[in-house]
Amino acid sequence: MAKSLGKYAKKNPEMPYTVFVIPQVQGSINAVAAITYSACFYVFRCLLAEDVPAAAGLMRPIHVIAPHGTIVNARPPAAVAGGNVETSQRIVDVLLRALAQAIPDRIPAAASGTMNNLTIGGMDPRTGEPFAYYETIAGGMGARPGKSGVSGVHTHMTNSLNTPAEALEYAYPLRVRRYSLRSGSGGEGKFRGGDGIVREIEVLTDCEVTLLADRRTRGPSGLAGAAAGAPGKASIRRQDGSVESMPGKFSSRLHKGERIIIESPGGGGWGAP
Repeated sequence: MAKSLGKYAKKNPEMPYTVFVIPQVQGSINAVAAITYSACFYVFRCLLAEDVPAAAGLMRPIHVIAPHGTIVNARPPAAVAGGNVETSQRIVDVLLRALAQAIPDRIPAAASGTMNNLTIGGMDPRTGEPFAYYETIAGGMGARPGKSGVSGVHTHMTNSLNTPAEALEYAYPLRVRRYSLRSGSGGEGKFRGGDGIVREIEVLTDCEVTLLADRRTRGPSGLAGAAAGAPGKASIRRQDGSVESMPGKFSSRLHKGERIIIESPGGGGWGAP
């Protein structure tokens, strides 16, 4: 649970707010200090009116408070695998939403907020060798003042590119059954959030499948009176045709012919309809 960090209020009595912290957790969503700093750096660099070099000078006027032992500055032996790909996204969301109170005409609604990290591994029957496949799945971009969000793109703390279906099927014992935009998943508003993606992959051999994702309970928030985007979904289609709903973070055994289906979140809308 969040708790007030009283010692910072004493050291900084001029702060007109209370600082809250979340202690590091047992799961793998903790971030190290460098990730938290990078997310803050990214936000303020995006808000500049012109492109500037990625230099330390940009952050000199900004003081990042990230106490040791918290989810934004975890200490060993905390697991931090998801800090880079998931928690960094949430830090960006929080900062942008806070800054929207000061500069509402320059802040977009929340984007999908997750990289949907999908890992599939097993033995390739074509070669008799083990294989491991990892990809991230894009989502909807949040709408902006004056523009709708872009559909099916990675946004903010990512640099992943699209994995073509042909390349995937050539290199791995996998088959892409569906790869499309998730129609209607963007948040309603004067400017609509971008739609997420539906990606359905069939395994052609027995595999272990792992998903590390977020935004499964609440969708990306809208701004200025607009609606949130749709939250993400994950499911497994078993050999008997049944569909098993899965959480955002899981690991499961899939048998030959079964499928993993990922529906990524849409972006939040901007402005009252």
